[in-house]
Amino acid sequence: MIERALHRLLFASRWLLLPFYLGLVVALALLAFKFMQKLISLFPEFIGLDLDATIVVSLKLVDIALTGNLLLMVILAGYENFISRIETDTKEERPAWMGKVDFADLKMKLITSIVAISAIQVLEAFMNIEATNKVDVAWLVGIHMMFVFSGLILAISDRIGGGKH
Repeated sequence: MIERALHRLLFASRWLLLPFYLGLVVALALLAFKFMQKLISLFPEFIGLDLDATIVVSLKLVDIALTGNLLLMVILAGYENFISRIETDTKEERPAWMGKVDFADLKMKLITSIVAISAIQVLEAFMNIEATNKVDVAWLVGIHMMFVFSGLILAISDRIGGGKH
């Protein structure tokens, strides 16, 4: 009887993760606000931008969108993997990956998103290379390569461990 109560308590403790996921939902809403704020602030100056500046500004918006995707992926996959299955009215509402992403898949999706976000940061620096401090560019490239290397090590360890990556 004590063991059964302990098992119930341990299993119910998964709900302690809920505030973390709700906090991430708030962060996603704030990120959406910042995205719209950035987009609206661009309208007055957009016509006067040259092509390189337009690309850099567009990359900043893509960067914010990728960060939002990353947050949403962690929220949905984490909730479904660790708390409870999310029921939707129709199958069309559910993204195709929901319910199929386990912890190893989530880990690989996260590192892939981080590498993509990092690559955009490096590309932004290269697009504005004449105004960017070369030491800062070196740090950006070094950090990006560390993310790439980390992703490669994770993929190799998953493959060795029998994962599907």
